[in-house]
Amino acid sequence: MTNYLREKKWFFITLMIQAAMLLSPAPASISPEGWKVMVMTVGATLLFITEPIPLPAVALLIILGQIFLLGLDSSLVAKSLMKDSVLFIMGSLMLAVALVKQKLDKRLALLIVRVTGANAYSIAFGISVFSGILASFIGEHTVAAMMLPVALSLVQLATDDPQKRRALAVLFLFSVSYACAMAGIGTPSGGARNAIMIDYLRDFFYATDDPATYGYSVSYLDWMVYAYPIFLIQLPLMHLILRLTFKTDITDLGPAVEQLKEQVGGEGALTGRNYTAIFLFLLTLIGWVGFSSQVGMGTIALLGAVLFMVAGLVRWQDLNTGVNWGVVLLYAAAISLGVQMRDTGAAAWVAGLFMDLMGPLGLDSGLGLLAAVMVLTTFITNTMSNGAAVAVLGPIVLSIAVGSETNPLAVGMVTAMSSAFAYFTVIGTPASTIVYSSGYLRPSDFMKVGWRMAIMSFIVLLAASKLYWPLTGL
Repeated sequence: MTNYLREKKWFFITLMIQAAMLLSPAPASISPEGWKVMVMTVGATLLFITEPIPLPAVALLIILGQIFLLGLDSSLVAKSLMKDSVLFIMGSLMLAVALVKQKLDKRLALLIVRVTGANAYSIAFGISVFSGILASFIGEHTVAAMMLPVALSLVQLATDDPQKRRALAVLFLFSVSYACAMAGIGTPSGGARNAIMIDYLRDFFYATDDPATYGYSVSYLDWMVYAYPIFLIQLPLMHLILRLTFKTDITDLGPAVEQLKEQVGGEGALTGRNYTAIFLFLLTLIGWVGFSSQVGMGTIALLGAVLFMVAGLVRWQDLNTGVNWGVVLLYAAAISLGVQMRDTGAAAWVAGLFMDLMGPLGLDSGLGLLAAVMVLTTFITNTMSNGAAVAVLGPIVLSIAVGSETNPLAVGMVTAMSSAFAYFTVIGTPASTIVYSSGYLRPSDFMKVGWRMAIMSFIVLLAASKLYWPLTGL
């Protein structure tokens, strides 16, 4: 009994905190439903961080909370779980398993080590660069799903020692997920949050009295000029932080690289099945880039997975055992909770409260407002998807920008970019959720490195807004 209470202490502490919040009168500026959502969000965040129970169980509690605490119909809650982004996560994980089945991940890993050499930290940086450049154009979900088996191939060949293998895996997997998250700010196609903010900036203001003339029209190239250098500056700094935070005893992967060469060489030249797999994956990428706006990224991901099965390249049994379905459930529940934060006004309440607190500190205009928006967006994006965070905060922060006579374009860009700073939780970004599915990472790992990453990103973005953006005319 004592051991049980020790293991589950944070679960009971969380319940007591939630009970105290529920028994306390809700603030006058938030609806009763919104306050209940805040109670659920606080509880879910604490359980995500401390993990006294399995994370899929937390997902189930979020679902049950919406039914019993918010009084929502179970059919409506079930409907809110299956968003396109959830289908995308599911399909991406299935595609990752299908690619591992073709052993193409080892060939890609070999390509990377041929460029970087056999040093573990050099390989980690190579993985970051490769992941980041791809993710800046085709989206972090896709690249994380593709690079996960690449990183795992090297980890599994490096050592049989579970502790040393985990240490190396943490370094490689964070190199994938954080590079993907950072790169997503680089172009409008890097993430839905960017497209959402471009729409807000275009539709929210008018340059003249003519309604046909928009005041803040940001083109694809404009966005790259503002954002891509910021991503490139963060990339080596991210690697330095990971290197200092997660040290590994395995610095020379020479033996693993030799095994990798032997395995790839033993497989011979690419076969017809390999070419078919490459063709289907490229077809899926083309579908994501060219048609996802019409049918959804999740639809394309599932179509790609089905094509792999139809072509006989992977069996359902492989997918059933290779995909971490608990991660899919976790992400679905988190998205559903984010919807309730938006619909009940809980997210808007947090934003308003935060800005009221910033006023006496002089952080309600100019550079101070930009810093406050970064902190606010970082908090919100660690509790819901970055796209949802920008969708909720966009109109609020742009209105504040106008009222404070701060450049709305700068405020909008800062909001979209800092929504990528979801470094603290497993559910912060799809890339983090995908690499967490490997089983090597713990929620505490995200907290351990997340605050360091956040400080670095804050400094870089704030410096860019002060020193670089004025040179571009922003």
